[in-house]
Order: sequence, then C-alpha cells, then structure tokens
Amino acid sequence: MPPGPETTAGAAEAPAPGDERGPAAPQEAAPAAGEAAPAPQARPGRAVRLARLARREAARTGIAALCGVAFALSFPPYDVWPLSIAAVAALALLTRGRTARQGAWTGFAFALPFFFVLLRWLRVVGYDAVTGLSIAEALFVAALGAALALVSRLRAWPLWGACLWVAQELARDRLPLGGFPWGRLAFANTGSPFTPLAALGGAPLVSFAVALAGGLLAYAVTAAVNLRTAPGTGGRLRAALAGVEALALAAAVLLAGYPVPVPVKADDEVKVALVQGNVQHAGMDFLGRPMMILDNHAEATLQLARDVKAGRVPRPDLVIWPENSSDLDPFQYPQAYDRIDEAVKAIGVPVLVGALVDHPGQSGYIDNKGIVWDPKTGPGASYAKQHPVPFGEYVPFRSALSKVITRLQRVQRDFYPGDHTGVMRIGPARLGDVICFEVAYDEIVRDTVKAGARALVVQTNNATYGRTGQPEQQLAMSRLRAVEHGRAVVTVATSGISAVVAPDGTVQQRSEEFTRDVISATLPLRDGTTLADRAGAAPEWALAMVGLLSCAAALLIGRRARTDEPDQPEKRGQQ
Repeated sequence: MPPGPETTAGAAEAPAPGDERGPAAPQEAAPAAGEAAPAPQARPGRAVRLARLARREAARTGIAALCGVAFALSFPPYDVWPLSIAAVAALALLTRGRTARQGAWTGFAFALPFFFVLLRWLRVVGYDAVTGLSIAEALFVAALGAALALVSRLRAWPLWGACLWVAQELARDRLPLGGFPWGRLAFANTGSPFTPLAALGGAPLVSFAVALAGGLLAYAVTAAVNLRTAPGTGGRLRAALAGVEALALAAAVLLAGYPVPVPVKADDEVKVALVQGNVQHAGMDFLGRPMMILDNHAEATLQLARDVKAGRVPRPDLVIWPENSSDLDPFQYPQAYDRIDEAVKAIGVPVLVGALVDHPGQSGYIDNKGIVWDPKTGPGASYAKQHPVPFGEYVPFRSALSKVITRLQRVQRDFYPGDHTGVMRIGPARLGDVICFEVAYDEIVRDTVKAGARALVVQTNNATYGRTGQPEQQLAMSRLRAVEHGRAVVTVATSGISAVVAPDGTVQQRSEEFTRDVISATLPLRDGTTLADRAGAAPEWALAMVGLLSCAAALLIGRRARTDEPDQPEKRGQQ
C-alpha cells in the first residue's frame, strides 16, 4: 500500500478526524488601551446557518448526486460494471478530508439518486414507495460517508474504506425487518473480472474487491493532484511513485479473479423443462380472473406432453413451474387441484408447482410454497418461503400503518415464514428451491446448498415488475449465486425472465418477457462445495469488523490530536 496522505503537502492543514468545527477562524487583535471592546455579534439563526451550508456544499452535493446516478448505471439492465469502480472512487474523493457530518451528507446525496434510479421498478406500486425505500437505504450510505471521512486521514485508507463498504452492506442486508440487499457492489459485477472471487468469499469478497479497486483509483487521483503541489523534485517523485503504485495495485485487484478456479465439472445431470405460462398484463393486477394463470401453465405443460409424445422434444426428468403458477389454493379449490393433476399426469414426471396455500397451523396466514407434485401420488414434499417481503407479502405493524397507508390494505393476508431450507427430491434430482427475492440473501442460498442441493431453482413471479429492469437485476443475482456455490441455477418466472445459468455464471438459455415459453435443458448436478460455502459468513464479518475498528482508530487519533493541541504553545515557549 502506498504511504498515507500525511506524507503529502498540505495534509497538515486538514481538520482532525471527527473535528466538525472546520478550519480555525483567524483570531481578532485585542482592543488597544482605552478602546471599548467590540460588542459580541449575535450567532446566526439555524435557517441562516443551513442556507450558508447549502451554498457551501452545493457543488459537492451536485457532483455526488451525478456520481450516484452513474453508479446505478453499473447495474442491470444497463450493466456498465466499470462505473461501480468509478463511483466508489468518486465517493472516496468527495468525502476525503471532510468532517464526519459533511461525509454523511455527501454519502446521502450520493445514495439517494442511486437508489431512486436502481429501484424505479417500484413505481408500479407508487413513486412514494420508490422515494421512501430510497431514503431508508440511503441512510446506510450516509453512515458510510461519515466513516469514509474519518478513515481518510489514516494510512492505507483505501483498504479501510473497502472494509467499510462491506460493513455497510452487511448492515443493510439485515436491517430493518430482515434487510434489503439490492444495490450491493457484487450485484453490479456478475459478469466482470471480479465475479470469480465469489467462489472464494461469496458476494462480500466481490464487493470488497470492487471497493478496494475504487479506493486505490481515488488514491492515484490524490497523488496526481499532489504531484502539482509537492515541493521540490524529490517530493514530486514520491507523489508520482505513490500514484503509479496505487494504479498497479488497483489493476492487480481487478485481475485477481482470473486465476480463481470456478468448479463446473458435473457429477451427474438431469433433464429439466421450465414452464413460463405468462400472464395477461403487467402491474399490480396481473392475476386477472381466477384460474387464468394456472390454466396458462397447465396448457403449456399439456402442449409439452404432446410435443414429447410426437418426438419433437426429449422427455424431461422433471418440470418446474414458477412462483404463484397456481393462483388458487389447490387444497381449498378442487378445480385447481384437478387442473394441476391433469397436467402432471399428462407429462408423466414430477412437477414443482408454485402456489399460495392456507397455513395449516396459523389461521389467517398463507404460505408461499413450492410443492412437488407426482403423477402417481399427487402433492408431496414442499418448501415455504422463509423470507416474506415486508409491505409486499406481509404488513409490519398492520393495525397502525394500514390506517395511514390505505394501499397496504391490498395485502389482505400476511405470509407466514417457512422454517426449513428448500432441499427436495424432485424426480431423480435433489434440488434446492429458493423463492423470488430470497436469491438476494446470502444465508438462505448458502444454507440451501449446505443442506445438500445439487442445483438451485429460483421460482419467481416478476409480473408486477415486468419491463422495469427488475427481472434483469434478479437474474444477475442468480448468476452470482451460480459462481459462489458452484451450482447450476434455473430461474423460472410466470412472465419472464426464465433462464438456465451454468455453474460458471453464464446464461445458457433465457426467455423473453411476457411470452409463453418452455425451456428444455440438461442441468449439471454437483456435490462438491466451494471455499465460499465452507467459509460461510466469516469473511464478511471479519472485513466489517476491520472497517469498524479503523473508524475507532481514526476517532481515537483525532481525539488525542485535539487533546495535545493546547500543550503545543506552552512547549514552544519553553524551548
């Protein structure tokens, strides 16, 4: 790591870490003998102070907002992943040498437009939902901005900054109400040179590497600036060498994923058919009349059976339907049960059916389930979604919030969280079922693989957010999970995007949105685990703790520096 900024010209003039007073004001000369002391000036009011602060921070705030928008473009559906590195570098530069409060404001100004652009697919629910969720998520990045400002005065600050990015994502993935992992650096890099690192340390290691490369890029920029102001030839040479060293390290981090082995060799294989039955229209009211979506999937499966009988396609070993492919509870509505049973018997192999069913033990609750339906024995093993989506699949504080936000009354019943992983035997294969947004959560997918899943199935219903970019963002997560766990991943959606992802993260087949489609594929099955599986969440917690300890060190050093300041004039007088 290049030497810290303390060695560069002008570093001593920066305010101490945590010191929010800014540069010291020049002291006024004492009044001469016989002159009246000037009357103390009244402190400006809060509104005046805020106005002055806004004017002073306007340019930096605008730049931060533009960088946040650029950061959003690194994610699907745009996929300009190098912008993720540039955005990290920009935030590091914008918070460098600032106070904690200034850093927090810059982080918030960066994150609010970022999340607003990234989560615009929520406009289907309402732009108030987009705004509210964006503000909530931006508060975590505001804390990151404050922390980046603190550690920017330490040596090796790009390293501490990268650890803080991981800490911010760790908190945001878990808080509040189970967290919301959208917008992680790793999810912008599911097809970049960083991606293979997921096999070593999962999504957190990918985020760390991207953040470290961005921090080193920022260091190189500061070295270039210092090159112009460094005193003498020796000072300029040191600044140039520091910049070159930082760029070389950034390049090394960027290329570090290439030698990482991504396990892809299959121990076995299974033939699968993914059925995308389609819906009538996008948006909140995609369901249409009862039985309509179920009929779409049943009819697509019946057509598949006719194609198999005619020899046009090979017979699959199993068939997978998406989340909510049965829009009625088959255990409560005989017509739904009979329709599913007809389709399953026609194809003659087990079908994984997605359905909403009444919870057997909790009256008034429903389960979002994947059910293995056998052509001979009917419904059998099942998996209930473990992580229902707050405000989409259940309403926290329902009695209070539903009176204020009447739209929440559309969620008539709360989903009940499942209590076990989705590993099930479906025909000849032992597959792990993960339902919809659960693919974004490290622990759920990792536990499913460690429980014995030989390949992963993501049942999803993205009809509400069709053609908004959300299906592409979710598919990117499936690609990362494939590399992270060395497993093939199939995503099956009611209206798209359904896809087959190889263990190396490449998309081998995919459907278009809002079309009826059946994808036939041979899926590799694997038993081995990656280093990321064996390490679990330990690398993430270790990196996050390093980041938090660096903040504590910066605060301690800053406090010690302020404590020593009053002693310095006295010491100079004694010399």
